[in-house]
Amino acid sequence: MDGTAFEGLKDLYLGHLRVERGLSPNTVAAYASDLSDLFSYLQGQGLRGPEQAARGHLMGYLLDLMERKASPRTRARRLSALKGFYGFLDSEGLIPGSPASGLESPKLPKTLPKALALEDVLRLIAMPRPDTPLGLRNRAMLELMYAAGLRVSELLDLTLGQLSLEEGFLRVRGKGAKDRLVPLGDAAAHYVGRYLAEARAAILKDREGNGTVFLSSRGRRMSRQYFWRLVARDAALLGLPKCSPHSLRHSFATHLVEGGADLRAVQLMLGHSDLATTERYLKAGAGRLRKAHERSHPRAKRESKAQGHPGTRGGRGGKG
Repeated sequence: MDGTAFEGLKDLYLGHLRVERGLSPNTVAAYASDLSDLFSYLQGQGLRGPEQAARGHLMGYLLDLMERKASPRTRARRLSALKGFYGFLDSEGLIPGSPASGLESPKLPKTLPKALALEDVLRLIAMPRPDTPLGLRNRAMLELMYAAGLRVSELLDLTLGQLSLEEGFLRVRGKGAKDRLVPLGDAAAHYVGRYLAEARAAILKDREGNGTVFLSSRGRRMSRQYFWRLVARDAALLGLPKCSPHSLRHSFATHLVEGGADLRAVQLMLGHSDLATTERYLKAGAGRLRKAHERSHPRAKRESKAQGHPGTRGGRGGKG
């Protein structure tokens, strides 16, 4: 790309991403690639610099992406990049307003939550060694995430006042500052109780605590990134498919639904405002539920025999 105006403003924006926003080199490189694609299109429209682009030019670019059969995810990423770029130019006073304002991202297909098998969840939870303060902390956190289906932020923001170990409940402050009560289960209550009695004070040492339940090694609230790395590391050591702390929340919900839990009860425990969001877990476990139905439902078993499925007498494949 030859246009110095394009390159100059792109370099200014990428410098902002690196220095002021602290984005990783890979992320900055992805922004650079997306903007280069946009600028090539704008130059093809006769523009001498990105500041000359109007809303119509950007809409034309998005249509061009569709004609090139770019996936909805790619189009959404490119739109995010150009919105960020023009928002930056606007905030710096380099243009009178962002032409990308109000442009809507394409709807992405809703993917089903990925749940771990029960045996894999138990292996992952058992990875931290509870004979050290940090190991006991990690074990308690994983037990609690799976037992209560917590979001990562809910786990890390948890305070001592939200715990009721003797009653076996946890008061969770969820999205929209809405509280909900979630049962803990014996295993989670046991390990959280052990952590509070044996490990938390050792981690805190003589430092002042702020009431947060789970502390970093420095006695502060643990960061999301650090906890994600812990879970990803242990999953990799076990040879599990790529998973995150959120995988435990998905597994909690899917295993409850597969076990026959009432969908509205699961909705309440997850803190979903819309039942349709919870129903995704019904779809996620549909295959296994169907097999359980075929094994257990008397009507399904009779129909299976009548149709001559393998292992039945009569019908196709039977001896007659």
